Amino acid sequence: MKTLLSLFAIVCTLTFSQAQSDGVTVSVTIENVLNNEGTLLAGLHTAETFMKAQGIKTASTAAKKGAVTLTFENVAPGSYSILVLHDANGNNQMDFEANGMPKESYGTTGEMTLYGPPTFEATAFTVAQKDVSHNIRF
Repeated sequence: MKTLLSLFAIVCTLTFSQAQSDGVTVSVTIENVLNNEGTLLAGLHTAETFMKAQGIKTASTAAKKGAVTLTFENVAPGSYSILVLHDANGNNQMDFEANGMPKESYGTTGEMTLYGPPTFEATAFTVAQKDVSHNIRF
């Protein structure tokens, strides 16, 4: 029985250590953070989750005036987009003015439109075998 448990432990260790090294690192530097209030929230999205649900991976950090970098580890090859929100008041959601305009800074990879919400197609990037980095300017 000890041998069987030892073998199981070794297989689990090898499996989990391999799983942790699969994929690449995707980093995003958020430029022009205006103040130290609240939190920066970021989501790594597929076409299925973009603007519909929480990202397949999320990252957050305390806001810091200037530039802040967040990373997503072990990202499998595919097509993704990153959405970032400066949640200044800490309520974990984007707040809007009465006219529907956002009150808090936000950004995404790729091209942002001046009017209307971003689309996955305009903001998508490809992950292959090498680490990827992007800049988003508020």
